[in-house]
Amino acid sequence: MLRRSLLKAAAAAPLLPALAAPAVAQNSRASTLRFVPQANLAALDPIWTTATVTGNHAYYVFDTLYALNAAGQVKPQMAEGHEIGQEGKLWRIKLRPGLKFHDGEPVRAADCVASLKRWCARDPFGQLLLKVVDEWRVVDDRSFEVRLNRAFPLLSTALAKSDGSAPFIMPARLAATDPGKAVTEMVGSGPYRFLADQFNSGSSAAYEKFEDYVPRDEAPDHATGGKVAYFKRIEWQIITDPSTAAAALMNGEIDWWERPLADLQPMLARNPDIIRRVTDKAGRTALARLNCLQEPFKDVRLRRAVLAAVVQEDYMRATQGDDTSTWTETRSLWPKGTPYYADNADLMPGSLDKARAMLKEAGYGNQKVVIINPTDFPDIGPLGQVTADTLKRAGMNVELAETDWGTVIQRRNSREPVEKGGWSIFHTTGPSGFYGSPAMSPLVRGQGEAGWFGWWKSERAEALTNEWLYATDEAGQKKAAAELGRLGLEEVATVPLGQFTLRTAFRKDITGIVDGTGPYPWGVRRA
Repeated sequence: MLRRSLLKAAAAAPLLPALAAPAVAQNSRASTLRFVPQANLAALDPIWTTATVTGNHAYYVFDTLYALNAAGQVKPQMAEGHEIGQEGKLWRIKLRPGLKFHDGEPVRAADCVASLKRWCARDPFGQLLLKVVDEWRVVDDRSFEVRLNRAFPLLSTALAKSDGSAPFIMPARLAATDPGKAVTEMVGSGPYRFLADQFNSGSSAAYEKFEDYVPRDEAPDHATGGKVAYFKRIEWQIITDPSTAAAALMNGEIDWWERPLADLQPMLARNPDIIRRVTDKAGRTALARLNCLQEPFKDVRLRRAVLAAVVQEDYMRATQGDDTSTWTETRSLWPKGTPYYADNADLMPGSLDKARAMLKEAGYGNQKVVIINPTDFPDIGPLGQVTADTLKRAGMNVELAETDWGTVIQRRNSREPVEKGGWSIFHTTGPSGFYGSPAMSPLVRGQGEAGWFGWWKSERAEALTNEWLYATDEAGQKKAAAELGRLGLEEVATVPLGQFTLRTAFRKDITGIVDGTGPYPWGVRRA
């Protein structure tokens, strides 16, 4: 079985020398948290990109009107509350008092309206909402209205979307930026300020407690409640070599490592000064995304051949190791543990012979398949390596274009053919709970060029999404979701590669880490 060289090396190599300490005075140690994120922070705008690391960064800087707690309940966050009228077609949302942006300006209703408009232009859930919005109307500085042409019962759920693609609120002047272009000035109203003069992509980022942030009174619960910043400063150190990160954690040079390599987990478990914990109980789903706009995967028959060749066990062992308690196969676009999960084993036989026969029947003409793949992301890089090996053995002409994660998330925006810098396949992972709803998951949406990278187009998928959204009972929702999940897998815009849980690791003197899909900074303190 193919195993990535990085994983082998990390398991076998001795730990590297300790990191040089950052230039911070010794007496600031107690008030500074040193954190190693999952990947390099290559893009800063969480509306422009769906990269998880960017979403994690965004929760430091920005806040949201609503959020979801551990039970999936909608809770007000920046909002004080809302009123609903005209049989569900008028929503008036009021902000709680005292909200300020990091530049000292108050958060106004006009900022919220501009931010929501920009989010709706990019996000699948927001796009559903936007279809029924007649008007966004500012009432006063603390209140705005959403006037709809039909009732949208899930409006507050949409605004509470609590993942890396949440509807973060930014100043109207920044929210006026073209949704297709990234905002680079980071001014939010969250618990931490982004220190732009200390940002060095590929090396480090720094955040400072925002003293004017007013937390809610409730206890923190996932992305909801009181976001209390206990550390005056948080430093992100970008360490892409797992052995170096492990050494830094064990030596106390860093406090928290978001995603330790699977092969290093047993070593960390033996260290009495380190605590390991699963903070996202739903886990993550690994996937391959195929480009439906360009050859060869413009042809659904060739996409189906890829699906037939995939053996999920190969992917999970390559990225997550041999401990089968941490991962599972999930042959569905609805992850296990979500309401609509159904196994589709007949569509994923895991057979190279079947894949070869399908390629021959489709008349595959040796068109090049370009897989864009990061070498600096241990949870993702091996996925591309397994796919490259699998498709080569199936008889496809494969080029594995390996680079850094920042380049991958830039290049996947290209809609050009591979000869002009485009791509055929990229791999990523995402929170499994995020992929469990037709409104939130981009994997089952057939929006074409208005949708997620890969740009699968299906009028039937969009019709089924609307059937689910406006179903009058649970049975109607289940029926629409079942057909939608099956259709999405049959059309193969996305290939599911398995589902896994992660143990984050931190020094034992760090307390208050909140469960959820992200490594949230609030509530965290040094004992």
